[in-house]
Amino acid sequence: MSEIKKIIKGCLAGDRRDQELLYRRHAAKLYAVCLQYSGNDEEARDILQEGFIKIFENLDHYKYEGSFEGWMRRITVNIALEKFRSRHNLYRVDDIDTIQEPDAEPDNQDYAGLEANDLLGIIRELPTKYRMVFNLYAIEGYSHKEIGKMVNISEGTSKSNLSRARVILQRRVGSYTGIKKQVANE
Repeated sequence: MSEIKKIIKGCLAGDRRDQELLYRRHAAKLYAVCLQYSGNDEEARDILQEGFIKIFENLDHYKYEGSFEGWMRRITVNIALEKFRSRHNLYRVDDIDTIQEPDAEPDNQDYAGLEANDLLGIIRELPTKYRMVFNLYAIEGYSHKEIGKMVNISEGTSKSNLSRARVILQRRVGSYTGIKKQVANE
């Protein structure tokens, strides 16, 4: 029996040590997911807590098929989506045809010195409706049709929000790297 199966069986039997072991092994990765979908650290901690409650409540539904970590991630993302839907409505803000793309593709040098944490911080600064669609599409790999169903918007609105998020991200990354270069040259 694999180690993860033993831990899951222990959790199902109510063994606190196995529950703590499961939490300690996966909390950091799932917290990173929560940060992608939340507006702040407090909200991310709430999503993580609710996610683990749901994970423990539904362990008996895990079929040992596919990645256990992926299964937990889906639960966590769904909790984030539930919180989002309860507080926000995603209305179409811009028509996809009216969004202006940046004048030129960014030069790879624009990203020189940009750390992963910097980029995640810039993504977290996106307006909620754009951040949600961007994360679901670019990070989780959902289609616009799936995103539309998940957050109760049209496929076109999902595309529009993603396009707008990309424009904002490109501008902010450009501004951020410009500031960073200026500080480095001083």
